[in-house]
Amino acid sequence: MTEEIKTSQTSEASRESVSRRTTVNTGGASVNGRPERKPLISWAALLDEAVKKPGFIHEAYSRFHNYSLGNQLLAMFQCLERGVQPGPLATWPKWKELGRYVKKGERALTLCMPVNCRRTRTVTKQNGSEQDEEFTYTHFTYKAHWFVLAQTEGAELKPATIPGWSEPKALETLKIERIEFTNLDGNAQGYARRGRKIAVSPIAALPHKTLFHELAHVVLGHCADEDLSDTENTPRELREVEAEAVALLCCESLGMPGSDFSRGYIQHWNQGRSINERSAQRIFRAADLILRAGHPTANSTDAP
Repeated sequence: MTEEIKTSQTSEASRESVSRRTTVNTGGASVNGRPERKPLISWAALLDEAVKKPGFIHEAYSRFHNYSLGNQLLAMFQCLERGVQPGPLATWPKWKELGRYVKKGERALTLCMPVNCRRTRTVTKQNGSEQDEEFTYTHFTYKAHWFVLAQTEGAELKPATIPGWSEPKALETLKIERIEFTNLDGNAQGYARRGRKIAVSPIAALPHKTLFHELAHVVLGHCADEDLSDTENTPRELREVEAEAVALLCCESLGMPGSDFSRGYIQHWNQGRSINERSAQRIFRAADLILRAGHPTANSTDAP
């Protein structure tokens, strides 16, 4: 990984046209709740387009920080596609509670939301007898239930405060220990160790980016079998790209420098290849966990 890697940027003028390739059939629903089309979301395409747009991720985070990172970007792309001003996001009942009402004819935005399900399965006990056992699991579905401020009218809305991010709080919430950096390799920026331990070089070029990268290795489960070291000559393996993509999402969301370097590395690695759907989902989840863990309250919201 070297800083000579070129970075490419997508012009602002192409933002709206590109967004149409990110989501398919996100038509949403009318105010009366009647669905128009079933959405089909590609998280890999969403990540790819977001990575190509410097500043886009931070804008989405600033507008929709109460929601998961994936839903922030999904909402932002839909707003741009429809020509709607991005802003505070809520369901129809929530806007009513806040003294505002959805304008007639407005279509809801589609977001991904978790649904807890219960099922019963038959298990065989040690004595050979069978017994029905209830278990729960989380299913993710797409619903068109949300509207932005520009789609509503009514009482004035007080601007929400964007939460800060605290490293000590994140480490505590994620149960990760930051240890002393002892690697003698002058090129090493940081490393992750088994046992949920990370270290960042005191002379790292971008210590916060390296911190996010190493946190990502732990959260993604990359350290289960072996220790990982982040050097300037990081092998172009999937786990490194996953960790660097998480670092990019975190840096961009919080408005911290370093995303250009991450973007260049990811785009360089992607020549002829692309991040698959499963990895994209893992990247979004890891970045969201790290960002939420560093919030002062470190509590998840009711938002998806």
